[in-house]
Amino acid sequence: MQNLSGGELQRVALVIALAKPCDLYLIDEPSAYLDSEQRILASRVMKRWIMNAKRAAFVVEHDFIMATYLADHVIVFSGTPAIEAFASSPEGMVSGMNKFLKLMEITFRRDPYNFRPRINKYRSQKDAMQKAAGNFFLMDEGAERTKVGEGDDEELDEEEEEERKVENKAQEKKAKATK
Repeated sequence: MQNLSGGELQRVALVIALAKPCDLYLIDEPSAYLDSEQRILASRVMKRWIMNAKRAAFVVEHDFIMATYLADHVIVFSGTPAIEAFASSPEGMVSGMNKFLKLMEITFRRDPYNFRPRINKYRSQKDAMQKAAGNFFLMDEGAERTKVGEGDDEELDEEEEEERKVENKAQEKKAKATK
């Protein structure tokens, strides 16, 4: 155990926690020390295990992708930390994430290539469209698009292309590191 990396230790801890029989799993930050690919794999394993065991889990997670994959209900905390805080009743994931993202003034969409959530550029066409529709979380790709002005589609395509380039560079770097 002393020779394991932080990510390896985290995966061992998750397996040990899930192996314990219980009705409710309390899991705090399961993505800590895991790289992006391991986070996706860990969330799949956790969700499959909990659902197959017909158990419930209360997961505190700050990684948005992992949280959206694991959650079917959300509790939104608002207010001023350590001064005045409020917790909403559990609500469906989409309505809960919409409420949270509205508080943060952020919109997300789903990447058409890998289906992961992507943050919209502040005040971009997609950001403005989703806010106007009250849909801060993963706008339905089938929704009607409203053109705000000429050249907006180019801006959106460039934004998405830049995100793909960054993601591809990270994957290439990881592949080189494993060789």
